[in-house]
Amino acid sequence: MDWTAQVETLCAQLTEHYVFPEVGVEIAEILRKRLAAGAYAEISGDEAFAAAVTEDLQSVNGDKHLRLIHSVDEVPVDDPLDAALYRAEISLSGYGFARVERLPGNVGYIDTTMFCRPEMAGDRAVAAMTLVADTDALVFDVRRNRGGSPGMVALICSYFFGFDEPTHLNSIYWRATDHTDQFWTLPYVPGPRFGPSKPIYVLTSSLTFSGAEELAYDLQTRDRATIVGERTRGGANPGGRYYVGPHLKSAVPSGRAVNPVRNDNWEGVGVAPDIEATAEEAFGRAYGLALRHVLTLGEDGARRAVAAEAREALAALQ
Repeated sequence: MDWTAQVETLCAQLTEHYVFPEVGVEIAEILRKRLAAGAYAEISGDEAFAAAVTEDLQSVNGDKHLRLIHSVDEVPVDDPLDAALYRAEISLSGYGFARVERLPGNVGYIDTTMFCRPEMAGDRAVAAMTLVADTDALVFDVRRNRGGSPGMVALICSYFFGFDEPTHLNSIYWRATDHTDQFWTLPYVPGPRFGPSKPIYVLTSSLTFSGAEELAYDLQTRDRATIVGERTRGGANPGGRYYVGPHLKSAVPSGRAVNPVRNDNWEGVGVAPDIEATAEEAFGRAYGLALRHVLTLGEDGARRAVAAEAREALAALQ
């Protein structure tokens, strides 16, 4: 099959949008050489073509955000992201909040799968943070989280710091405008804050990606959370979606994250955990640490029942 039109469309998008212009040109040349060599000639389906091209796209610098995506549903020419489909998908996935609860021992737990845009899911984030506000420690799970909006990351992180002094969390440099957007904690958030001092344990895995890595890195570099689990996947270059064909769209990074504390990011290297554990072991390790913290808070008055819960839960982990 002749894939020349699709490859040329993708090459033009790389040249125009990729955050590192020289690398974009280099990758485009690789695609053209692969096309000329007949590397795609025997591929007959969009899904297989997307997989083969993605491998070539990532062959230069390993940017996992850079890929060709096969879509079962037809891709709208004027809206490659397909906002209507995106809204439907997130509404059926709990807006990225898979589980929110108070665990025995007064430990909060939030399990997330993605960070949706705050204008779409901000009220869900507020509800989640309100539920755990009075817990003594928090386990925040991003082991299955594939990323999302830096605005949602900033909203969530705002509950973990004081309101009196805004904290610079992250910046993103954009090639198109040669401009850097800064993301800070918010001076006001609906509902009570979890606060700036109670312990937070962020669970990570080798699948944790993009915006979920940002949350872990933002909190780690500000000494606000302990990261427990595996080194994350390593994707720090956000971007947009572009039309390539009726069932093909490209993801081309056009920005790069810049951490204000270390002036770097996690691209290609991931976020290293403070406490290494397998993805399966991470929850038990973090929950155990949280319960031990709870037991340091005493057991007089109202805390008596909480301490009893914590001892029982800790014994069950051992």
